Amino acid sequence: MTINCKGQLIDISTPKVMGILNVTPDSFYDGGQYKDEKSILNQVETILNEGAAFVDIGGYSSRPGADYVSEAEELSRVVPVVQLILKHYPETLISIDTFRSEVAKKSIEAGAAIINDISAGHLDDNMIETVGQLGVPYIMMHMKGNPETMQQQTDYDDLIKDINSYFAERIAKAHAAKINDIIIDPGFGFAKTTKQNYELLNNMELLQIVDKPILAGVSRKSMIYKTLNTTSENALNGTTALHMVALQKGAKILRVHDVKEAMECVTLFNQLKQK
Repeated sequence: MTINCKGQLIDISTPKVMGILNVTPDSFYDGGQYKDEKSILNQVETILNEGAAFVDIGGYSSRPGADYVSEAEELSRVVPVVQLILKHYPETLISIDTFRSEVAKKSIEAGAAIINDISAGHLDDNMIETVGQLGVPYIMMHMKGNPETMQQQTDYDDLIKDINSYFAERIAKAHAAKINDIIIDPGFGFAKTTKQNYELLNNMELLQIVDKPILAGVSRKSMIYKTLNTTSENALNGTTALHMVALQKGAKILRVHDVKEAMECVTLFNQLKQK
């Protein structure tokens, strides 16, 4: 099981870790921490040294109630950071967390390798066609509505069946656009209650019916810290516990704030899998 990143085949049959770099002032956990060149490069160095295969850059917070960001502002946040990272760490495989096709296009042209779209093309009709033209891997997430409305859209006939149907339709559209490498993200916390998030995690192996690698993004989310009656800052232990469950349920990529601890999960998981 491989994905092609800038001509390099990345084997994800062994799980990989994607380190998060939010260049937004209002992300739920690390908003505003990385706003100058030194802090950005220090964090990227940490992410890479701790073993992440990918760095995921986001310039538009998708947390509920996040401020609107114009396309021009998102581009001004993201593209210079891609260029900065590749100037200092040219081998870095950068994923761009965006639902806008123009941001995707300009970021890939600047040297990014992957597009990570929370809307699976629903928030920009040009996104899937653009990714197909760019010839890069595409992470498509399950969400209903948008970040402003998603928490009012948590009704499902059958949660897992509905998510699988969503991905089947989106994957067919992506294949028609000649996107070769598709990764699915179940969208923990997006249009799902806490109870539904745990139902989803507990049954995540059933998403393998669509035959695409799964990315799990649970790091420090409210499904953890609200259940533990704590805060996102104190949710690392809970995150690590659920990362191991996600790996056991078939996740091939963990998208995380804390790379070292996630890599330890992967190492222990790999040891468990040895016969």
